[in-house]
Amino acid sequence: MSEPKALFGAVIFAKDLQRLARFYEQVIGLSRQQEAADHVLLAGSGFELVIHAIPARIAADIVITTPPERRSETPIKLFFNIASLQVARESAQRLGGDIVADEQGWLIRGARVCDGLDPEGNVLQLRQHLA
Repeated sequence: MSEPKALFGAVIFAKDLQRLARFYEQVIGLSRQQEAADHVLLAGSGFELVIHAIPARIAADIVITTPPERRSETPIKLFFNIASLQVARESAQRLGGDIVADEQGWLIRGARVCDGLDPEGNVLQLRQHLA
């Protein structure tokens, strides 16, 4: 069953389309709705995330290190509400990303908040709402 059309969304450009799609699918809990050679559409809770392949001629000049170098000079950081920071952290590390330890995070509006990186170095923020 497919998700209803989203009201909000974002696009992330990726050197490794499938790797980045798996990361957001498994760490954030989004589900694949559509897939083509140049993109994967993930969705959940009224939000769509399009992972779009960087054209090969441009991607050839991009180096992704292990661990990924933080791309902190971009003016946008996406945040996602998740059920468990610990589960997300374990999944992120297994998939080539990272989520900082709870002690490095902070509390905001009833949620524990931690920043992290996806496998290509894009900075993201995860929020686990506390009971």
